[in-house]
Amino acid sequence: MTTVGILGTIHNNELRDRYQCPLDLYKEIILEFKPDIICGEVHPRSWEKYLNNKNEKGYWGEPASEYWELIFPLYEEHSIEFVPIDWFEPDVWNNFSPFEDYSKEEKAELEKIDDEWFSKQMNAHSYGTIPFNSKEFDNLSKQKYDWLFQINPVSQNFRWIVRNHIMIKRVVNTFKANPDKRILCIVGADHNYFFYEELRKEAITLIYPLR
Repeated sequence: MTTVGILGTIHNNELRDRYQCPLDLYKEIILEFKPDIICGEVHPRSWEKYLNNKNEKGYWGEPASEYWELIFPLYEEHSIEFVPIDWFEPDVWNNFSPFEDYSKEEKAELEKIDDEWFSKQMNAHSYGTIPFNSKEFDNLSKQKYDWLFQINPVSQNFRWIVRNHIMIKRVVNTFKANPDKRILCIVGADHNYFFYEELRKEAITLIYPLR
């Protein structure tokens, strides 16, 4: 039976330090899971750039820091296969900003509410054994993205719903091509609930949270 795990990460070093989820913790959890393959939140074109020049960083603002500082080195040191699963179109990403079509005053108010959602999410870090990997955090994330959908359904369909479905389909394609392997999905923690809801429909052993 194929085993798939989900590990939600925080992309920012300062926030990782503040909320007790350092890279050492992520490394311990990854090695504990013993993945044959890591499916990571990295754009395929970024992965190609990395393979061509492993010193080139910072294009498109991604991959996130944990990939450069932890996951790519694990790929090198432990020969763990890596599959990039992210999806976005960088030339039009900013055109689909959720508050783009609102007035300056409305935008300021919506950004304030968005910040409040972020604070609620951060305050849920202590639930569960792994920070930001819990039902409590996931429930808040789902509520936040449901709110964003109400604000701008076109934006959320492009930036969130379609993106997540493509990422998940790349995971499904990976484990179908590699039966009976241990597959670890490493994504920003906001994605956890979406991945869990979709992957639990598959004929796999799904592990989330990992502890």
